[in-house]
Amino acid sequence: MRPIAKVTLIATLLTLALPMAATAAVVAAPAVPGIPAFAVQNSGGGQTYTLTIELLALMTAVTLLPAALLMMTAFTRIVIVLSILRQAIGAGQTPPNQVLIGLAIFLTMFVMAPVIEQIRVNAVAPYMAGSIDTTTALDKGVAPLKTFMLEQTRESDIASFVRIAGGKGYATAQEVPLTVLVPAFVTSELKTAFQIGFLLFIPFVIIDLVVASVLMSMGMMMLSPVLISLPFKIMLFVLVDGWTLVMGSLASSFYR
Repeated sequence: MRPIAKVTLIATLLTLALPMAATAAVVAAPAVPGIPAFAVQNSGGGQTYTLTIELLALMTAVTLLPAALLMMTAFTRIVIVLSILRQAIGAGQTPPNQVLIGLAIFLTMFVMAPVIEQIRVNAVAPYMAGSIDTTTALDKGVAPLKTFMLEQTRESDIASFVRIAGGKGYATAQEVPLTVLVPAFVTSELKTAFQIGFLLFIPFVIIDLVVASVLMSMGMMMLSPVLISLPFKIMLFVLVDGWTLVMGSLASSFYR
């Protein structure tokens, strides 16, 4: 028998034998009981969840992190304004999407730093020390984030979603649930982002109009005004230190 045929025969036998051996091992080995997933009552009257449920809740929270980053922080306003700014300049894909997303993420971390610090002090640190349970840690962790969203959300947007949900209103702003506050916050952020984008668009549109009028008066109708106005828009943006102004204005727009 050739060496290649021998290797093939041995691999085939191993492939057939491994499932049988695994099945025999499973049958022979005693069943190992898993950690029960139930809630026990502690002396304080609250519920202490088992490790299995806590790990399940942690994995679920990790899957929701991208949605929380997009919908419950300053990321939405920042990334929309930066995208509108790039379109207003007319430089195509410069800066590229990766740069804009990275810049938006780090600027979001800068804006959300006080909120993150409050969450760390009030919820994460006591929970890691074992002084509070999971439910209390979640409540204390959501409170600073909820306060941030309430400060940035228009009352009219909250009232609209309360009316859509069929509610009758709330006595205080802190009583507004996240199911109503989050969509109202996103709607308000979209409005604010487009308002800032409109103001950014105006000087670049004026440059396009001036260049188009000059080319029209010179009879250069076949020459694209965008091709001529692009260097002037970039030069204007650099001369006025545009990136610093835009970043500073975006960051300060969250501190009223």
